[in-house]
Amino acid sequence: MSVEQRLTKALSERILILDGAMGTMIQKYQLEEADYRGEQFSDWKIDLKGNSDLLSVTRPDVIEEIHYQYLEAGADIIETNTFNAQAVSMEDYGMQGLAKALNESSATVARKAVDRYLKQNPDREVFVAGAMGPMNKTLSLSPDVNNPGYRAVNFDQVAQAYYEQIQGLVEGGVDLLILETIFDTLNAKAALYALGQYFDDQQKPPLPLIISGTITDASGRTLSGQTLESFYISIEHARPLSIGLNCSLGGKELRPYIEELSTLSDTYVHCYPNAGLPNALGGYDESPEETASILGDFARQGWINLAGGCCGTGPAHIQAIAQEMKKHRPRPVQTPVS
Repeated sequence: MSVEQRLTKALSERILILDGAMGTMIQKYQLEEADYRGEQFSDWKIDLKGNSDLLSVTRPDVIEEIHYQYLEAGADIIETNTFNAQAVSMEDYGMQGLAKALNESSATVARKAVDRYLKQNPDREVFVAGAMGPMNKTLSLSPDVNNPGYRAVNFDQVAQAYYEQIQGLVEGGVDLLILETIFDTLNAKAALYALGQYFDDQQKPPLPLIISGTITDASGRTLSGQTLESFYISIEHARPLSIGLNCSLGGKELRPYIEELSTLSDTYVHCYPNAGLPNALGGYDESPEETASILGDFARQGWINLAGGCCGTGPAHIQAIAQEMKKHRPRPVQTPVS
């Protein structure tokens, strides 16, 4: 049975659980510059603290342990530590030439955590998702307020960066891919183009794909100005396994948009929100029980098939969500309302 068949079977039986935030967990380890550099990059000319994706190479023990904690909490799908691991974003650290290798290493670390977990829990079935974030440059918006036509990057550059990322993730052994926190759908389209090109080049069927957008304010639009329906129509041609929302405003504020998406989508729907809105210090105060209750309401309404957490969530949140989802049936996939 293929990965897609296994995932589809599981999704027809229950609400699957995605993991929680990687960055939130990394912060708890209070790592220093030396941790980010390791022996491999001890003489790098640019400060590396904050380059969390690099830790899959320099502190793989930390990343593997975070993955393992999420698996123990009940996650069915863990995401690789590759949110910014493509050449466009890695240019900030002068590491654009290492992007493919970073993705391969991160996938290997996640796979190692899964293998270790399955030895202790052979009755479980868990998956590794190759995470592709939104980049730090956008195709739809100018970074120069005085020159609205200027772009810091072009479509071909974005597509090539995603192509390298996909190549590294696949060669590292991921089961599926997740294109997440989309605030500019044109960037996402470049990623989808790269996906098609990569699997055509390899003459292989594509891996299952999850596509996840993010709403940036109470208007219900992405940062580049699209409504949820426009976003959905823009990417539905990719025929993803699941379409949903992550990060954004917190679960409470996402409620009307998840409801809308559940009527639009003819595939599975997911939600993995932040642990509420950030406080004055940039932290997140929403408890695991609160997050689980909000997502439980979505499940009770029949709106979702996958649930998890984004910024501010940790293993305790995922454990609470996993327990809550056991009470509910997954959303039935149906013909969307026109």
